[in-house]
Amino acid sequence: MATTATATQQTQPDFEAMKARQHGAWSSGDYALVGATLQIVGEELCEALDVRSGQKLLDVAAGNGNVTLAAARRWCDVTSTDYVPALLARGKLRAEADGMNITFREADAEALPFADGSFDVVVSSFGVMFTPNQDRAAAELARVCKRGGKIGLANWTPEGFVGQVFKTLGKYLPPPPAGAKSPALWGTEARLKEMFGASSSAIRAERRNYVFRYRSPEHFLDFFRSYYGPILKAFAALDQANQQKLYQDLMALIGTANRADDGTMVLPGEYLEVVITKR
Repeated sequence: MATTATATQQTQPDFEAMKARQHGAWSSGDYALVGATLQIVGEELCEALDVRSGQKLLDVAAGNGNVTLAAARRWCDVTSTDYVPALLARGKLRAEADGMNITFREADAEALPFADGSFDVVVSSFGVMFTPNQDRAAAELARVCKRGGKIGLANWTPEGFVGQVFKTLGKYLPPPPAGAKSPALWGTEARLKEMFGASSSAIRAERRNYVFRYRSPEHFLDFFRSYYGPILKAFAALDQANQQKLYQDLMALIGTANRADDGTMVLPGEYLEVVITKR
């Protein structure tokens, strides 16, 4: 009879293999082009956190630095991290163009190279939610945040447009490993309480919308198919017939939510804006 520890071990996915695949996805395409369109989310997250000048702020899985730049504009002492060097390089270029003094450092969100309680504020915008080992990543965010500090997150919800895009992709791709958790769970209050309840004195979550504005639905889908790693990789894994089916399914999904009537795309994408106060 298997012991409890053995049974638990058997249900654990190979997080390192998952991380390697995800690293390949996020390194493909050019996420910086997509990320730049999401800048407003970084600005709004900094306002929700009420960041103050001089605070030490860590941006985890920062991509090309949306929250990084927003915090630097508010005179925070910012450290920007990601495990994809090319994305950090793009964030650094943006910072240099605006004359901002920001520290950029390659780092894994599941093993942050900082001491306990090093930062007043720890943030992640559509980044840490994609880590394979969610509990480990959440523990790291809490560990490096000081007592009384804040953790700020922007996470796509399962019900929102991006959550539904990933659900649609899932119909065409192999199932995730047994025990793997959906990234969209970071967009639910229940999962956030599981991960941060013991280390926090308060969790405030508000549903917000980022509005995707593109020339047309076709423009959006071609743009994401070219530059957004997960969609690029999904299409690349399919034969031509299934690529066409996936394209049609995604176009149908856009059609259900697009509020524009002039041929363009104006589509609200729901995300959860989260402010956690560290206990």
